[in-house]
Amino acid sequence: MGMRGPGARASKKSTDQAVKPKRKKATLWSRRGLSRAERVIAFVESLPITSGALAGQKMVLRPWQRAIVESIYAVDGKGKRHVRTALITMPRKGGKTALAAALALAHLLGPEAEPRGQVYSAAADKNQAAIIFREMEAIINAIPEFADRVNIQRFAKIMEDKETGSVYQALSSDAKTKHGFSASFVVYDELAQAPNRELYDVLTTSTAARAEPLAIVISTQTSDPKHIMSELVDYGQKVLTGEIKDPTFHATIYAAPDDADPWDEAVWHACNPALGDFRSLDEMRTSAEQAKRIPAREAVFRNLYLNQRVDGTARFVSSVDWRACQGVVNPDALAGMPCYGGLDLSATKDLTCLTLYFPHDGSVLCWTWMPAEPSLFERERLDRAPYHQWKQAGCIEVFPGKCVDRMAVARKLAEVCAIYDVQGIAFDRWGMAVLQKLMADDGIVAPLEPCGQGYKDMSPCIEKLEEEILEHRLNHGGNPVLTWCISNVVVSVDPAGNRKFDKARASQRIDCAQALAMAVGLAARQPVKPPSVYKERGFFAL
Repeated sequence: MGMRGPGARASKKSTDQAVKPKRKKATLWSRRGLSRAERVIAFVESLPITSGALAGQKMVLRPWQRAIVESIYAVDGKGKRHVRTALITMPRKGGKTALAAALALAHLLGPEAEPRGQVYSAAADKNQAAIIFREMEAIINAIPEFADRVNIQRFAKIMEDKETGSVYQALSSDAKTKHGFSASFVVYDELAQAPNRELYDVLTTSTAARAEPLAIVISTQTSDPKHIMSELVDYGQKVLTGEIKDPTFHATIYAAPDDADPWDEAVWHACNPALGDFRSLDEMRTSAEQAKRIPAREAVFRNLYLNQRVDGTARFVSSVDWRACQGVVNPDALAGMPCYGGLDLSATKDLTCLTLYFPHDGSVLCWTWMPAEPSLFERERLDRAPYHQWKQAGCIEVFPGKCVDRMAVARKLAEVCAIYDVQGIAFDRWGMAVLQKLMADDGIVAPLEPCGQGYKDMSPCIEKLEEEILEHRLNHGGNPVLTWCISNVVVSVDPAGNRKFDKARASQRIDCAQALAMAVGLAARQPVKPPSVYKERGFFAL
């Protein structure tokens, strides 16, 4: 592989004058008398910590981490490594990324490097795949000897060691090219998040030409029993119990038993070896307290903090907390008051919903629309919702035909902006182009602000809405359509713990809940205005 590419460092120009080769500096991991595992451990502990409170200090493997390395790099009488596949599964924040980056460097330029080796880190998407790359890059840049010998192409996420000719590349499941590899070392980060097993199979079957290939999976568990991650965990458990004899497969499994008490701190410590060390016990206690009260967070807590194979689908909030937010809302009394909106637009099947959230007292106003076709009777049967009753109560407006009347929605926006002090209306970009054109043609102006529906944008919105409900600061007035949508919500979680409402997995419609979350999230993003000095001290006569 060439030394050029986007982001690559400039190479020194060649000269005719002979350069006397530098004498190699002795390394800690090249000392005589060390076992193969001890060389890897010495290499890892020579690397610097690159971020956090301990940045600049050397890595120090804990006894449980040393045990993992010693098991993976154990050798037979001929010095050959037994293990070809290693599974390390534990809760999040257990130092998985730092260990994965260190082992990848050991195979790129350290004691495990081989001539023209191929080292890969893999992940579910580009952002996740870049995490190990960035950690390796930071370590290399912190060590002058490594920085001199490694060519880094940041854009392509590729590194090449000039001394061994070995290359490293970060790959993701959405990469277009997944074939043509001859891997000597693979580390798959958060395999549980992979959409399928294709990349894993391609990489692990590409090692046939290597004498001692190694594939390491470092991940929390998934709730899907048919996922490749679950397959590896089940196999690893059988190896650990002796049901299967396979010296080429190593499994380290830190997970709470299914019947364990999730709130028992002794259970936490048993499955989190770093807890109280570099994994915060206080943060775990805080998360546990929240999970006790929030059904959706209990599943997340058990999966990410206890590494249990649990389904993340659960109610967003408890009915008790939601009912506690059911006060009396007087729309007339809210006239002229500042508020923030959320608009979830639909075409045919879903509901179209507009909510207004008033931060000063937590009041919520909600308007919902739906097309008349298919018939309300048919939709009631499919959705198991009393649409006729809600229509008669004025909670849903039904339009003739198969589509929502977007002009009616546009006029409602104009109406609420005339009555209330609407600071902004967050909207999902889907289908908004037609509505915005109708508004422009009719001279309707509203402070619309786009809001993404992915993890990054929705997670802060969900967190703030959750907080308002749990603290009983929200006042939804008992709107039955909004209450129904809230009860249908299913929350999905990404590897970083970010959340979003998952329409595909929801039991029924969640459109009003989505609109409310966007409205509350938009309000939370606004800067807090300092109180007026006149309110604090009054006026002075001159």
